[in-house]
Amino acid sequence: MELLQDLYPSLVFLAIALSLCVVIHYLAHNNKSGKQKLPPEAAAGWPILGHLHIFSGSKLAHVELGNMADKYGPAFTIRIGVHRALVVSDWKLVKELSTVHDVHVSSRPKFRAAEHLGYNYIMFAFTPYGQYWRDIRKFVSTELLSNRRLEQRKHIRVSEIDTSIKELYKLWTENRNSGDPSGRVLVEMKKWFGDITVNVFLQMMAGKRYFRTATASDERDGRRCKKALRDFFHYLGVFAPADALPFLGGLDIGGYEKTMKEVAKEMDSLVDDWLQEHRRKKVAVGDGSTGEEDFIDAMLSRLEEIDRNGYNADSVIKSTCMNLIAGGADTVTVMLTWALSLMMNNPHVLKMAQEELDRVVGRERKVNESDINNLMYLQAIIKETFRIYPAAPLGGPRMFTEDCNVSGFHVPKGTWLLFNVWKLQRDSQVWSSPHEFKPERFINSHKDLDVLGQDFELIPFGAGRRICPGTTFGLQMLHLVLASLLHSFELSNVSDEGIDMTETAGLTNLKLTPLEIRIAPRLPPHLY
Repeated sequence: MELLQDLYPSLVFLAIALSLCVVIHYLAHNNKSGKQKLPPEAAAGWPILGHLHIFSGSKLAHVELGNMADKYGPAFTIRIGVHRALVVSDWKLVKELSTVHDVHVSSRPKFRAAEHLGYNYIMFAFTPYGQYWRDIRKFVSTELLSNRRLEQRKHIRVSEIDTSIKELYKLWTENRNSGDPSGRVLVEMKKWFGDITVNVFLQMMAGKRYFRTATASDERDGRRCKKALRDFFHYLGVFAPADALPFLGGLDIGGYEKTMKEVAKEMDSLVDDWLQEHRRKKVAVGDGSTGEEDFIDAMLSRLEEIDRNGYNADSVIKSTCMNLIAGGADTVTVMLTWALSLMMNNPHVLKMAQEELDRVVGRERKVNESDINNLMYLQAIIKETFRIYPAAPLGGPRMFTEDCNVSGFHVPKGTWLLFNVWKLQRDSQVWSSPHEFKPERFINSHKDLDVLGQDFELIPFGAGRRICPGTTFGLQMLHLVLASLLHSFELSNVSDEGIDMTETAGLTNLKLTPLEIRIAPRLPPHLY
């Protein structure tokens, strides 16, 4: 969530004019709860706006809410305008909510971003829990993200990673005499990670490969695609004033909704081009084979299997593709960036990871996916990265659709729900030295914990019905990209100051600054 501080004076001025309505609403809401025990409410809420200032652009909401948990306990409420939100940062409570109450906390609040960017809540990440959501979720899991489909399309990610490694090597050969005495070449890794993940996802989704191609047209289209995706994902995380104060709905303070509509139009145009191209190809070949089927082909062929709830077929296809590309590509890029940043700031971890690769793989062949199961320390690095820098530190906001009793507290229907994953995964009662990067904990004391949603102490992908459907794909990409990079190149920081670990506020926990490192090959030339 994001809200710029310069909007607050205008918001306060407008909100006071309607404050009586808010007070009446709040009192009526409390009266309905009677004398039932409610979770504690955090102090320091602003008049009318409540705790909306926590989500301002200059603050990290998960850190602020984590500090509140130290004071008010692992379950407390805040007010986001007229809405009450329960903030949970204890794994036992998350387990209760994700099992006993899962069906009652599997819907989403309605946000302006989901309305404008998500085809009026058709996008399955934001659509209410129900038959349409279940059908789309099942279709995505079966036709794109199942183990069978991922194995069928294994060659895409293997080929893309191999090509990207070769291009890094080519960059080194062309620039190794550029002045660095060690012969190492400077690379911006965040962009490199982003190009790989977007290329892989676009090939699986739409049969497209935009980045690092031979044609200027592809590069131009790639720049357009990347900008559209960047804007799309950014504005998905923007919290408009009317989300907190619905009576401001027609005012569009700050112009956020206008910009959301413009971003949605550009993204829709991009994905519509892919869809129409697939339709033309389908008509051209008739009933004949069109070669390897991508996800858009699958949706066009089997959309009738889905209960669309009356939604337009094109809107269902486009919103699903946008959801998967933006969410999947962004998350993998974010986590690769954090993992490498942490290793560069902890050279002993980098050294141990490369020593393990030399033991398991050696330096006479490339890394294969089959090697990953034997790279225990690399797996531990990925888990520890997820623990300390989860991609979505507050998960996806949910909403109670029924009154619930949670650990002795009454939570009224309509309450929003936030899982503070960042705080939960730094719980000192579970993790020793919780703020330190120590992959060894997953070799020793926590070796049996995984990130698949069954161990609630570690839930970077979420838990319950709304767990991320791309967990397997994400893990495959993270392990193979990182293993291939570490195996192929020696890596060093640009300066002795290390990597800047400043985070951005928003939907995902992205590192603010570029990730610049120096590289040199560590394998024989014929392997590149």
